[in-house]
Amino acid sequence: MNAMVALCHFCELHGPRTLFCTEALHPPSPSPSTQMGATIPGDRDRDADRDGEGLTMRANSSATQRGEMCDGCRSLPASHPGFVSIDDETGIRFLSHQHPRQPQLFSVVRQACVRSLSCEVCPGREGPIFFGDEQHGFVFSHTFFIKDSLARGFQRWYSIVLVAMDRIYLINSWPFLLRHLKLTIQSLQSTALKVFDSEQGVCPQRAVRMNSVFSPAVFPHQRSGNAARSLTSLTQHPNLWASLHSSFSWLLKACGSRLTEKLLEGAPTEDTLVLIEKQTEQEEEMNCWEGADGGASRSERHPSESELAHDFLCDDAKLEELPDPKFRSLRHLRQVLGAAEFRQLVWHVLMGNQVIWRGAEPSLIQSAFIVLKSLLPVGCVRSIPYSAQYEEAYKCNFLGLSPDVPIPTHVSSSGTTAEADVTLYNHLTSFFPAEFSVLVDVSSEGSCQNSAVANDDVSTLHQFTISSANTQPADRGPTLLNKLEVALSNENLSVDVVSHCLLCLKEEWMNKVKVLFKFSKVDGRGREDTQKVLALLGATGPGEEDNVRLLKFWMTGLSKTYKSHLMTAVRGGERSPSQ
Repeated sequence: MNAMVALCHFCELHGPRTLFCTEALHPPSPSPSTQMGATIPGDRDRDADRDGEGLTMRANSSATQRGEMCDGCRSLPASHPGFVSIDDETGIRFLSHQHPRQPQLFSVVRQACVRSLSCEVCPGREGPIFFGDEQHGFVFSHTFFIKDSLARGFQRWYSIVLVAMDRIYLINSWPFLLRHLKLTIQSLQSTALKVFDSEQGVCPQRAVRMNSVFSPAVFPHQRSGNAARSLTSLTQHPNLWASLHSSFSWLLKACGSRLTEKLLEGAPTEDTLVLIEKQTEQEEEMNCWEGADGGASRSERHPSESELAHDFLCDDAKLEELPDPKFRSLRHLRQVLGAAEFRQLVWHVLMGNQVIWRGAEPSLIQSAFIVLKSLLPVGCVRSIPYSAQYEEAYKCNFLGLSPDVPIPTHVSSSGTTAEADVTLYNHLTSFFPAEFSVLVDVSSEGSCQNSAVANDDVSTLHQFTISSANTQPADRGPTLLNKLEVALSNENLSVDVVSHCLLCLKEEWMNKVKVLFKFSKVDGRGREDTQKVLALLGATGPGEEDNVRLLKFWMTGLSKTYKSHLMTAVRGGERSPSQ
């Protein structure tokens, strides 16, 4: 962090003065000579010592030019070289002495010192305050009092200032700085209070002052004697300045590393918003179960939809950790199943139909789901990776089953609703046939179990049978599926390039979903106007029926945040004309 920390004191003779200052020196860019070989630690220590000596010489010369100082205005002796600490991780050096080593910094810290102890005062005079400008920097200041039995009012006025040019960074660090500076201030005050109580026990100064005779002749002498007491004598701390150097150096290092800048490219996507909402729902539900008395334990209760979705979405990063055999990408899945079967399966996924995989290897089924769920927005994914019984389509659109689990007759022979919320949008188009499920049976090749085959040869070890009551014609399909197959069939495109193409296609169609949702659901337009919007979005023409079904299903994956934002904006727009 490009900042400086300073301890300031209001001297009764000389006014505001800087007592102790800590600054961070960042390492210079490596020169060609240092890039050729390693730096010797001894040389770096000697360089630090020389920097400390130069700092002392400059500080002493500037102090001499500004006149003599009393003991209350001085921290380190003139012969003291100062304190130097080196951060081995970053190479940053933290230097401490009474004054900054550069004249420009001396002027900045001096002005911050004067303002913190004179004109910029918070209510009660003790506490934090923020001030500054672009030219002289921004200052976080915390003023406080130290007990002194010889001072007027039995206390002296100090402040700790942190000067930086970044206003936003300094404001965001306010709670952190306040919490840790309070610890340093409380330590100084408690140590000085012990010394104060000890001195008052030996010679109470209040009674002495009340019995003494006041005269204008002796007042300057009395004031001069009281002003010459240093902070070291007030606290009786033999290593006071070394301790402050450690505290200030840690403060600069910790404050600089606690906040980092991140580059955000535009607004968050719908997938990001949905993930945040699901994580919040899961945390709230877990807190409710943990706080409930007499309820079922977490292992006894059935997992909620948000937990199932969250657990499945987190498995995307674990694809590489799954044992072989497994599916590695959409292209790999297409090569194993075949182009026609792959197109049939992906069509069901994009339409929101329930995709059932039944086999003896959960890891293989899980890898297939991880690959297939990349075709959909996060909000449209509801998965049960492996189950010992059939689950209805409204609970999941990806279902993994063990080999002996039977499929209900109403699933294999008739239509079933894959997404209950889709019925909310049936007014967009004419009636569509009921949505169906697709079943993928995975069987092991018995003749190859004992042969010397590669562990990752999925097509050799397993046989896949795809069955569905609804077959998709080869010459039809949504536009997104047709473009995806063109990318997958192009062997000149790598797997990463195909993944980025799919990401762009999803974002393109998700934007169309947002427009259609705003136009039909929020604004409540009729069927004719909706048809014009579909034509404008490029969803009409060949495969129009599938395009519209895709848009309707993907509407159910919009985040609650986006829907609430649209509703609020519309209500605000409706009220504004009447106002």
